[in-house]
Amino acid sequence: MFSTAIPSEPVDKKTYLLAVVGNPNAGKTSLFNALTGSRQKVGNYPGVTVERVSSVRNLGKFRLEFVDVPGLYSLEPVSADELVAVEALSGENGVRPDLVICVIDSSNLERNLYLFTQIAELQLPTIVVLTMTDVLESKGSRVDIPKLSTLLGVEVVSVIAHKKTGVKELETTILGVIGQARSPRKFPWKSQSNDHTYLELRHRIACSGIDMSDAEFDQLFLTPEDAISKDWEEHPDVLALIIEARSLPQDAPANDDPVSERYKWTSTIQSEVIVTPSRKRRSTVTDKIDFVLTHRFWGLAVFIAVMYVVFQSIYSFAEPIMGWIEGGFSRIGDFVSPWFSGSPAVQSLIVDGVIGGVGGALAFLPQIMILFLFIALLEGSGYLARAAFLMDKLLGWAGLNGRAFIPLLSSFACAIPGIMAARVMPDPKSRLATILVAPLMSCSARLPVYLLLIGAVIEPKYGAVCAGVTLFAMHFLGLLVAIPVVMVLNKRVIKGKRLPFHLELPPYQWPKWRDVWLSMYIRAKTFLQTAGTIIVVMSIIIWGLLYFPRSMEDDQKFAAEFRISKPLATDLEVTQFVDAKRMENSYLGQFGRAIEPVLRPAGFDWRLSTAILSAFPAREVVVASMGVLFQQGSDAPQESPSLRNSLKDATWPDGRPLITIWSAVSLMVFFALCCQCMATLATVKRETGTWKWPVFMFCYMTGLAYIFSVGIFQLGLWLGSR
Repeated sequence: MFSTAIPSEPVDKKTYLLAVVGNPNAGKTSLFNALTGSRQKVGNYPGVTVERVSSVRNLGKFRLEFVDVPGLYSLEPVSADELVAVEALSGENGVRPDLVICVIDSSNLERNLYLFTQIAELQLPTIVVLTMTDVLESKGSRVDIPKLSTLLGVEVVSVIAHKKTGVKELETTILGVIGQARSPRKFPWKSQSNDHTYLELRHRIACSGIDMSDAEFDQLFLTPEDAISKDWEEHPDVLALIIEARSLPQDAPANDDPVSERYKWTSTIQSEVIVTPSRKRRSTVTDKIDFVLTHRFWGLAVFIAVMYVVFQSIYSFAEPIMGWIEGGFSRIGDFVSPWFSGSPAVQSLIVDGVIGGVGGALAFLPQIMILFLFIALLEGSGYLARAAFLMDKLLGWAGLNGRAFIPLLSSFACAIPGIMAARVMPDPKSRLATILVAPLMSCSARLPVYLLLIGAVIEPKYGAVCAGVTLFAMHFLGLLVAIPVVMVLNKRVIKGKRLPFHLELPPYQWPKWRDVWLSMYIRAKTFLQTAGTIIVVMSIIIWGLLYFPRSMEDDQKFAAEFRISKPLATDLEVTQFVDAKRMENSYLGQFGRAIEPVLRPAGFDWRLSTAILSAFPAREVVVASMGVLFQQGSDAPQESPSLRNSLKDATWPDGRPLITIWSAVSLMVFFALCCQCMATLATVKRETGTWKWPVFMFCYMTGLAYIFSVGIFQLGLWLGSR
C-alpha cells in the first residue's frame, strides 16, 4: 500500500478537483454527502441540463472541490448524462480531475471493477472506496483490502458513509495522494490478443507479494533469459508464465472482444480478494422480498399502494402547512398594511405584491419537501429501482422510461415537485418529455375551480354521483391526453430514442437519514434560490397589471353609479362593485376584454377571460378573482353559496345564461389542460436551463386547452339546437 502521510507543506494554493465516480446505487451519493455535508452547490454543467453537484472545502492544507459525477457503468456513453460524466473525467471540458475517487460496491465487485478498468487507462491519480462492506459481511464474506490494493495498484479504503466509518481514513488517504503525480497501474487488457497472458502474469506476480512497477514489468522482456531464470527460480509458476509471455509475438492482432477480457480480469480479482466460507448460497431477505415486489401482479399492486400513499401524503399533509404559511403571510400583510396607509399604491404593492409573492413561493415548499422525503426514502431503501422496473413495460410503448410514473403521479398534487422529481429519469430526453407532460396532470390547485363549477352547475341538476364522476373525469383527463402527447413529442419534437432500461437492483436496506434530510434541504434551498425568485418577481408584475390604472375619481364615480341603480345597497356591496370595476378597467381587465372575441367560441366572456389571465401567477387565485369579478369579494371560497348563485345568475349582454353545463365543462377542461401556473414555468426554466421549453410548453398546452374547450362548447350548442 502507498504511504498516506499528510504533507508537511502545502503543494500550492490552487483548488484541486476531486471527481467522485461510480456505478448507480454503489453508494456514491452517501459518500459525497459524508465528505461534503450541507456545503453542496447545485447547478448545471455548462451547455447542458445535467445537474452538477459540487462542494468546496478545506482539508488539511489543501483546498478541494468535490464533484459528484453522474453515475455510469462504463466510459462508453449512451446518454447525455453519461457523456457529461465521461467528459468530466477525460478533461474534454478543459479541466482534468486531480484525483478520481472511484466508488465500488464490494457486494458486486466484479461488475463495479469493469468501470475501474476504464478509469485506470485515463492515467489519473485514483483512490478506490469500497462501500457496502457491511452488506457483504452480513452474508458471511469479506474483502481482503491489502491484497485488492496490491492487485489494483491504488489505495483502497473501506467506508460505511452513513455511519461515518472510514471517512477519516479516506480523508487522510486523500491528503497523502493529492499532491503526488501517481497514476493507477496500466493494465494491458485490450491492445493485443496476447494480453490475457500478460494480465495473468501481472496477477501472479502481485499474488506472489511482489509490488512491481510498469517499468520493472517491461524490463522482464529485455533482461536475458538466464538472468530471468535465476531471479525467479523460487517462483516456478511465475517463471513459466514469463517464458510464455516472452515467446509471444509483439505485433499480434488486436483482441476482438475487449469487454470479455475486462470481465475475465474483474472475475479473477473478485475470486482472489473475496473471502467466503465454503457453503451453499441461501436465499437472502432481498430475494424473498423481491419475489413479491417484482411479481407481475403482486408487485404492481404493492406499487400502486405505495404510490397512493405518496400521492395522498403530498395532497393531504401539505395542505394544512400551506394554509399556515398563507395565513401567516396574510397576518404579516395585515400587520404591515397600516404602515403605508398614506399611500394606497405602495401599501398594495408591499402587501399584495411583495408579501403575497413571497408567501406564494414559500407555500410550495411543503409539497416539495414531502415529495423529496418520499423519493429519498424509496431510493435509500432500494425500492425505487423495483418501481422503475415494474413500470418500464407499461410506459415504454409510449416512449417513456419506467421511472416516469413517479413524477407524473406526483404532479397530481403539484406540477412543481413532479417536474423536479423528473430528475430520476435516466437520460435528458426522456426527462424532458416527462417534464413537458407533467403539468397535464390535474394538480390540487385546479381543484377549487372544479368544486366551484361542479357545485354551481353539475350537482344541482344531476346530483352528487354525477358530480363525483365529473371530478374524477377532470383528474383523469390530463393523464389520458398526456399519452398521445408524449408520443408526438418523442417522434416529432424531441426526436429521442428510448434507451434500454438498464438498472441494477440494489439490496434492501434502511434509508440513511442523513442523506434523506440533506436531499430535502438542498432541493428546498435550490427551489427558493431559483424558481422562488422568479415567482416573486412575476407576482409583482401581475399585481401591477391588476392594480393600474386607478384613480379616486373613478372609484367615486363607480360608487355613485351603483348607489343610483341600487339605493338600498350596503357599504359592502358598494365596495365589491367598485373592486369589480377596478379589475375590469385594469390593464389585465382591458386585456381580458380584448381577447374576449377569441375565447367567446369556448363560452367565455370578458369576466371569465380575465379570471383565466389572473390565474397565470398561480391557479389558486382564480376563485378569488371570480369573487371580485362577480361582485362577491376576493375572500369568497369555492363553496360559497353566494358566489355559486352569482355564477348561475350571470348572463351575456343579450340575457343568455353565461354559465351552462357546456360552458362549465368547457371552462374546467380549459383549466385541466392549460399551463397557467407561473411557478410551473419558472420551475421548468430552472430544470431545463432555458426559456425555450417553458415557452413551448405554455404554447402547446394553451393550444390544446383552447381546441378542447371550443370543441366541447360548440358540441353543446350543436346538441342544443337539435
